[in-house]
Amino acid sequence: MRVREVIAFKNYFEDFLLEQPKKVQDKIFKIIEAIETLERVPKNYLKHLTGTDGLYEARIQLGSNIWRVFCFFDGDRLVVLMNGFQKKTQKTPKGQIDKAQQIMVEYYEQKGKEDGN
Repeated sequence: MRVREVIAFKNYFEDFLLEQPKKVQDKIFKIIEAIETLERVPKNYLKHLTGTDGLYEARIQLGSNIWRVFCFFDGDRLVVLMNGFQKKTQKTPKGQIDKAQQIMVEYYEQKGKEDGN
């Protein structure tokens, strides 16, 4: 049973996903399934980014390779996927975080227009 709904905003997530090898895509889908179905998602799957306003990263690891997909909650039950990247350094690159925050702003601006605000 799903406790959350996961959606992708525009084509940011899909563009990232299609660039990944099949094994990585499969692992990403497993993490998304965990986010949808687990009441309490473990931090090694989904972690809030410190110093951001509601930005999370879905964490994917395959062997020694690491990928991140940025996402955020819209309400309690909706998780919105955004851009992703392969992590090659200890810290998440600021440019990637900035891009994700920009997409989040874009999402809420578009949602406001659709709601007639």
